[in-house]
Amino acid sequence: MKKHIPNTITCCNLISGCVATVFALFGDAELALLFIILGAVFDFFDGMTARILGVSSPIGKELDSLADDVTFGVAPASILFSFLNIIDYPSFLDGWRNVISFLAYIIAAFSALRLAKFNLDTRQTTSFIGLPTPANALFWGSLIVGFGQEMMACTYILPLLIIGIVVSSWLLIAEIPMFALKFKHWGFKGNEIKYGFVIFSAIALACGIAYGIKTGDARIYYSPLSVIILAYIAVSIATQKK
Repeated sequence: MKKHIPNTITCCNLISGCVATVFALFGDAELALLFIILGAVFDFFDGMTARILGVSSPIGKELDSLADDVTFGVAPASILFSFLNIIDYPSFLDGWRNVISFLAYIIAAFSALRLAKFNLDTRQTTSFIGLPTPANALFWGSLIVGFGQEMMACTYILPLLIIGIVVSSWLLIAEIPMFALKFKHWGFKGNEIKYGFVIFSAIALACGIAYGIKTGDARIYYSPLSVIILAYIAVSIATQKK
């Protein structure tokens, strides 16, 4: 029975992504983001469980990629799709609203490409080449949940979002080294960037939660996630070597 445990956890990730997609299409971005986060938790534990139990298998690897593309590709793209349907468009583009909004699913396609590359790339055992799909999903989900109201008031939000889709899709498959929070040892030497990033992330999340509680605005809880992902990209580009 133990060989089925990791795949069961992976299926929980897949189901979380399906639920997130449904909530996203019904316009509930906050619940969609929560299920993406839940999917990320399952995604973390399925691989760990497989290694602990010694039951890694080729089918588990393929199933994991399929689940990840749903949870971290289709679900965040659906959040963005719904958001693109409610923002203001220039009058000459308003008739194209139902077409332009589908550009969001470019993210799902490039997420699939990134996952396929990851499965074949032997360089990504201790670090990443390109932006990981969970990071991309958390960026888009937290950006829209945390800053959606402010973005809707921005005059140039449509072109900015389209540029964001292009850039994030490129980052998924770009030959840019990015560090992973995988520790060969727990000492500080050699792990300075990782520990520094963990501390920064914890402080940012704590500040967001504290401010959200103070203002009574739950969406602020999620806003630090997009800032953390941007910091992750910037630090990786600044510090990692090919």
